[in-house]
Parts: sequence; C-alpha cells; structure tokens
Amino acid sequence: MNTPAHILLNLLCLGRNRSAKLVTSVAVGGILPDAPMFVFYFVEKVLRGSSEQYIWRQAYYQTHWQNFIDVFNSLPIMAFCFLLALWASSQVGMLLFASMGLHVLGDLPLHHDDGHRHFFPFSNWRFESPISYWDPDHHGGTVTRLEILAVVISCAILFRHYKSLKSRIALGTVGCLYGAYFVYVFTVWA
Repeated sequence: MNTPAHILLNLLCLGRNRSAKLVTSVAVGGILPDAPMFVFYFVEKVLRGSSEQYIWRQAYYQTHWQNFIDVFNSLPIMAFCFLLALWASSQVGMLLFASMGLHVLGDLPLHHDDGHRHFFPFSNWRFESPISYWDPDHHGGTVTRLEILAVVISCAILFRHYKSLKSRIALGTVGCLYGAYFVYVFTVWA
C-alpha cells in the first residue's frame, strides 16, 4: 500500500478515541516503515541523479539499501521495541510499534517480487505474494482501486469521528498527499 493509505487505515484501526499525542504516535507508526524508501529515493533520484529504471531495477536491490529498508520493516525488531514500551508503560511507544506492525502486516500480502525481509535480521526470507499493490501483472490495478476505496471510506469515517479543525486539516492533508502521489506517478512513471 501507499504510505498515506497506511496512515489512514492505521488511524481507523488504532487511532480513534485517543488523545492528540497518541493519534500522532499512530500516524508516525504508519509512516516509519516507508521512511527509508523516501530516503533511498531522494538519495538516488535527487542527489545521484539516477534514472527511474536504474533506481527500481538495480539500486533498490543493493544490499546496503535492502538492509536499511528492512530494519524498518522487521517484525522481530518491532515486537522487541513494543515489549520495551510495554515494560516502560509507554502508551505512545506501544501505539507507535503496534502501528508499524500493522503497516507491515498490511504490506506483507501486497508485494510480489519487491517484498521486504519481515523477519530481518534473523531471516532473509521474503514472502512473494501473487498479488502486488502496484504491478499490473499481479493484480495491481484491482488492488489500487480497492486501496482508493479503503482510503475514501477511512477518510469519511475519520472526518466524522475527529471533530477538531486541526484534526480535520491533518486528515485533509493526508488525503491530499495521497492524491499528489498519483499525480507524481502519472507524471513520472506512466
């Protein structure tokens, strides 16, 4: 799934009836597993000037990038950090790592040949799903339509649930970022 979709679905599952601080923790947890991808893309595209083809066919699969990305997608690391937060009675920490885990579990069935090592550093195993969230050869079009539907429904429910102007502006911003992603995709990759 795309990052804004993770944020909205995580807020729907974990962020209702929470204080602003806890909602922020859920939102950040929805972003963190993808954060290394933003760093990777910025370095390769902006700093190195790499082509899209090189970025996604070669650079993405380099060991140092894979290790960096997979640390943030590791269920054992998240579970360990969740247990530390539980031990410390940190609701912020527990929700952060639960949200990261939810993000990873949402991604697990939606990557065909570009999945992460979700049990890193203990295993190099990758689940190769027959379904991809983006690849049209593996039902990407259908998954994209379902994701858009889930985002619209999540936004509608959350917009009705969160009453403050600040919360609604934040939701609108995430929704706009989701739309901006598709504009970028159609401009650069299509």
